Amino acid sequence: MGVAKSWRFSVISANLALLQHPNGSLSNKHVCWRWRSSAAQQRKPISWSLVCGLMLFCLGMISLFTGHVASDLEWYSQRLVKRSLYFKLDGSNKGPIDIWKSQYAKYFYGCSKKSRNFPHAVRGRSSNGYLLIAASGGLNQQRTGISDAVVVARILNATLVVPELDHNSYWKDGSDFVNIFDVNWFISYLAKDVTIVKRVPDKVMRSMEKPPYTMRVPRKSPPEYYIDQVLPILSRRRVLQLTKFDYRLANNIDEELQKLRCRANFHALRFTKPIQELGQKLVMRMRDMAKSFIAVHLRFEPDMLAFSGCYYGGGDKERYELGEIRKRWATLPDLSADGERRRGKCPLTPHEVGLMLRALGFSNDTHLYVASGEIYGGEETLRPLRELFPNFYTKEMLANEELKPFLPFSSRLAAIDFIVSDESDVFVTNNNGNMAKILAGRRRYMGHKRTIRPNAKRLSALFMERDQMDWDTFARKVKAAQRGFMGEPDEMRPGRGEFHEYPYSCICEKPLNDVVDSRSGDPQSEQVRGYQGLRKEEPVSLGYKDEDAAG
Repeated sequence: MGVAKSWRFSVISANLALLQHPNGSLSNKHVCWRWRSSAAQQRKPISWSLVCGLMLFCLGMISLFTGHVASDLEWYSQRLVKRSLYFKLDGSNKGPIDIWKSQYAKYFYGCSKKSRNFPHAVRGRSSNGYLLIAASGGLNQQRTGISDAVVVARILNATLVVPELDHNSYWKDGSDFVNIFDVNWFISYLAKDVTIVKRVPDKVMRSMEKPPYTMRVPRKSPPEYYIDQVLPILSRRRVLQLTKFDYRLANNIDEELQKLRCRANFHALRFTKPIQELGQKLVMRMRDMAKSFIAVHLRFEPDMLAFSGCYYGGGDKERYELGEIRKRWATLPDLSADGERRRGKCPLTPHEVGLMLRALGFSNDTHLYVASGEIYGGEETLRPLRELFPNFYTKEMLANEELKPFLPFSSRLAAIDFIVSDESDVFVTNNNGNMAKILAGRRRYMGHKRTIRPNAKRLSALFMERDQMDWDTFARKVKAAQRGFMGEPDEMRPGRGEFHEYPYSCICEKPLNDVVDSRSGDPQSEQVRGYQGLRKEEPVSLGYKDEDAAG
């Protein structure tokens, strides 16, 4: 702005000087004549206003030129440094990967605070009605539904009733919301975003002429669908229930609504005190045995394998047992087991997970916490993983008596596994299920903690050829296959995958000046001096500690 002002001022001054000339103008002819005949003819009086105008014009040009040079130099220097940084982030650097943590995690942080332009929640009579939500699936599938329900209530300007959990899914868990999540924290944390109540007021229910209207919206519905199709019904009936509510909201929505999604998922959904305390005890017991540990989430239950259509070498017995389970889903197509494995659609076996980890460089004294349900094949299936990693632990091994109150409830057991997996130094999964996705997204948001997802398509080919190569060759190929599947920040791209897995709107980059060491200029040697990023939020807490309610 200063450069532009000096330029305009110098030009205006020069023009004023020209206008003040006795003839009202100053032709090129007059100027040339003065230059050529100054020694031969009598000098005419000099107009000092013209001199001042020309001097100001020259100063303006100098200021403009130096300003452009300075700004260009700054732009090019920033661009060169930034390009050198992202050259290292974009996967072009083929150096060894730190298997325990990402060296680039320090350049990013989770950011989900609402902007000043995001108005407070509507209350009382200003609400368009009460929104009832029936979540669907297991714990983590329901978690996505609850987070999306908060956003949908905001879109509809509705009062959200605490969601109802699924009691009829495969897990047959009778737990309600209050048995798994801290309901009072949930309501208070989101109070300025969405009004949430525990139940529809009795006087509203008594005033209704008909029962609450029930409907199911299509999967991945955009906000426009809710406004056009759902809002008119809600406004007319005052109480509306949305059933089977899982993945019913589009991935790509307004950024402020995406941040609300993150606040609901990563902050408002906090487990109840008994679950949280036992989960933290298990974390501490793992830390007492080893400074760092890996949490491995194994989905290798019979229903999971039957649904996948894959074959794991168990002969006719396996084909019969999984085939019988598969009949539960009448709409599933016939699949080629070999074809599914080549396409990378088959969950890794426990043995394959162990081989992958050893090939990546984890030694056999590494401590493993294994989060799983019923493993198909039982101890025989787990034995190869135990042999590769003898320091093998489960929640049942770490908490025998303390676990008994939770044993009848699969979702509460899953919540305990969730806490230990989230707090682990490295999280590894053999599948692409809901827990894997939710934890991958949460760990990115909480500081890009190392999260290893198998590149099953490439790894399956390596496992089939394992006997045809020596260990060093196998390990080298596994490391190459896993680039891009290690939880690095450059794996985050807008629009990639599910938002709960890649919460790109809620992860901010720290400014370049804060991540370049002033002494060396090497981004890898920096000490972070601040947390103001591309979006101006504060960094998030990395644990399950209490946080102030949103304000």
